[in-house]
Amino acid sequence: MTGTTEGRPTMHEHEELFHPWGTVTPAFWGAPALAPAAQTGPQARIPEVLRERLAAVAAAATGGQLQDAAWMAYQLDTEIAAECGAEHLNTVHIREVRGHIAHLMDDHAIAVGWYLHTARLRATIQGPGHPDTEEATRRVYSLWRTVPAHDARRLGNELLAAVTDIHGPEAAVAQRTLKRLQSLD
Repeated sequence: MTGTTEGRPTMHEHEELFHPWGTVTPAFWGAPALAPAAQTGPQARIPEVLRERLAAVAAAATGGQLQDAAWMAYQLDTEIAAECGAEHLNTVHIREVRGHIAHLMDDHAIAVGWYLHTARLRATIQGPGHPDTEEATRRVYSLWRTVPAHDARRLGNELLAAVTDIHGPEAAVAQRTLKRLQSLD
């Protein structure tokens, strides 16, 4: 790069430097760049007060107080859903925590149910192809693989229906779920 023309980088004085296809800069949209804190990942999307309350729920769960953690998560879910609505990422985060607590309490049906619910919510809010939605369906698949055999078929059928609805029958997670369900026979 040899210089700038009207604030734009140039290779040579007569040739403006263009980024490769697929690279969209804030200047393209005519908007300022996001602040670095807003680009640090999913944690940056969760308001501080919610992070603090989720940390308290996690501390209770880590301390072995699973019933208390479940109650705190329920209360937080009720408050945030009333404030933000059921189809909001803050609500999704809390409900994922509720699913994790149910898993820690060995309540497999409730845990898988919460994770399926949040995967569907993410598909509605963020879209089925969003990385968070894809991760959510992988998470519920991984959780389902750990459930006892007596729950595996019923919960697997629920999982297969959900991932097929979200990603389609040819998606890898749908194919893996179907294959594993068939192996349960």
